[in-house]
Amino acid sequence: MKRMTWPTRVRTHRVRTYTAIVLAGALALGAGAQTGSAGAQPGGSEQQRARPGEVVSAEPASYGLLPGLLTKKTEGWRITYRSTGATGKANVVSGAVIVPKDGRTGPRPLVVFAPGTVGIADKCASSKGRLEAISLLFDRGIRRGWGFVMTDYEGLGTPGDHPYLVGPSEGHAVLDAARAAQQLPQAQKLGIGKGSDVAILGYSQGGHAAAWAAQLHRTYAPELKVRGTAAGGVPADLRKAFAYNNGKGGAGFAMMAAVGHDAAYPALGLDRSLTPEGRRLAKVARTGCSGEILDAMDGLRMESLVDPKAAPGGRLFDRPDWRARLTASDPGRTVPDHPVLLFEGTADELIPYDDVVRLHRTWSRTNPEVTFRRVPFGTHATTVLFAIGPVMKWMTQRLG
Repeated sequence: MKRMTWPTRVRTHRVRTYTAIVLAGALALGAGAQTGSAGAQPGGSEQQRARPGEVVSAEPASYGLLPGLLTKKTEGWRITYRSTGATGKANVVSGAVIVPKDGRTGPRPLVVFAPGTVGIADKCASSKGRLEAISLLFDRGIRRGWGFVMTDYEGLGTPGDHPYLVGPSEGHAVLDAARAAQQLPQAQKLGIGKGSDVAILGYSQGGHAAAWAAQLHRTYAPELKVRGTAAGGVPADLRKAFAYNNGKGGAGFAMMAAVGHDAAYPALGLDRSLTPEGRRLAKVARTGCSGEILDAMDGLRMESLVDPKAAPGGRLFDRPDWRARLTASDPGRTVPDHPVLLFEGTADELIPYDDVVRLHRTWSRTNPEVTFRRVPFGTHATTVLFAIGPVMKWMTQRLG
């Protein structure tokens, strides 16, 4: 799925990102008319009047399975839409809608695609078409006649820092993407209007976002007819995941999450808790895409970048305020109200397998329609490839 989240070795990051997990794809954007309000971030009373999922702007986009090979068999739009941040403040999020051009006139399923990690800077936004990648399952769904909407999440392609792995922000962005797609002027004609069946799909960071969307659905967007959520490679315990990768090729993801949580909760005071080198690397994370911070932090330990006066032993994530915020971003406290498929590889070198198993146990105690698929010998890169068939079958059973 897109850029692979948390590669084992940064020097193999780009190869594994664009070949092991996915076939590369592209969203080439064209000029288009604005719809709704202007594309700028709203403020003041306008924000208070805004409804989550309301379309702010839409412009034509084209989809292709391989870069430079656009297909005429789909229609697409890059959109911006209103959503809600982690603290309840209104914001604007960007994304993309892609629908098969297959002559279908009746309702069709709408799948919300939650991308994997791309970075924090606006230039990294998935919908902007910068070395984009679309999963094989995404393409198979298009061939089945499903419509797709993809979110960039808060702060990617719109003002502000991206609150990376901040659960409520991700979940809101995913659910509001579905609302936005259903509110496009063309939605009814394309078969994705209000009342169409919805599914949610994500892997790695996208799995985390999908899990959060699943558990927020009942209270945040109950009008959406969500028939199922498939979430793989879910970092279900952020502090454990960061410890798992500390001093390895995935060390940079802890810094990205620190920047992201500090963006959502400024009282955490990240910069004043870091050493000068830590602040330099935090700036790399804020201003670059994932490959840049992964390169810069390959093999580093997070505690070496933290001022010991700010946290004993440099263990920033053990400090009570940080521990509370990170723990609050872990999925699992609310049980989804619809079927969920969790899938995880037994050899995932980046996400602790047992944490995903634990999430399944937590949810399935109350909801027996939460199931788990174990992927034997699946690494973080290969799990999604091995799971494409079973996940596609599971989703087809719920969407048709």
